[in-house]
Amino acid sequence: MLKQLVEQDWLKTLVEADCGIMGDVNEAVEASRQDEVTGSGGAPMPPDTCKASGSASRPRALRNAKSRPAKRATTHKPKDHAEKYARGTRSYTMSHIHGKDTAIEVEVRRYLFTRGLRFRKNDKRYPGHPDAVLPKWRVIVFVNGCFWHAHEHCAKYSQPKSNVEYWSAKLLRNRERDREQHAKLAAMGWRVIDVWECELDKPTREDRLARLYEEITGLSDATA
Repeated sequence: MLKQLVEQDWLKTLVEADCGIMGDVNEAVEASRQDEVTGSGGAPMPPDTCKASGSASRPRALRNAKSRPAKRATTHKPKDHAEKYARGTRSYTMSHIHGKDTAIEVEVRRYLFTRGLRFRKNDKRYPGHPDAVLPKWRVIVFVNGCFWHAHEHCAKYSQPKSNVEYWSAKLLRNRERDREQHAKLAAMGWRVIDVWECELDKPTREDRLARLYEEITGLSDATA
């Protein structure tokens, strides 16, 4: 009997000891979990600290994309080209005049096209790079500015008042060059027609263009 009581007391003591150990273990595990959430010092961890542990598992491209600053949209400003001559001077005006595809050239070509005539423009194979070459009719058309080509007896042509020697020589040279080019084209079997700027003024424009069509085709509007 005594022996049984001793064994029961020993077993009870052993069970209590085991329970004490397990309680300590459970408290340690719970404390460890709390530390993971609050940090080693016991204070709550800031949100960025909690997220940092997961950043290593993110794809590198995603992490780099977030770390790079956004590119700013760049706008290319047009470069300001400095003018060679002062605005309002004769040199400034002359420098802005186009050598080809002028308004009168475009107008004549548009008229020929609407009348069903097909042509080549500014063909470099012929002297003077004619404004319109019509192979079917063996006709070449030049559309001339009255000033630049020194149109004789024309109100649109007048000698400049400044630097007279330079401009006189230049314009006379242009006129002589036109005559030489016309002679070469005639020798090649082409008929050459000149259309002058003054002829394309509004009062005479329609008549001149109709006459041009007749000169090219040999047909008048009445028989066309």
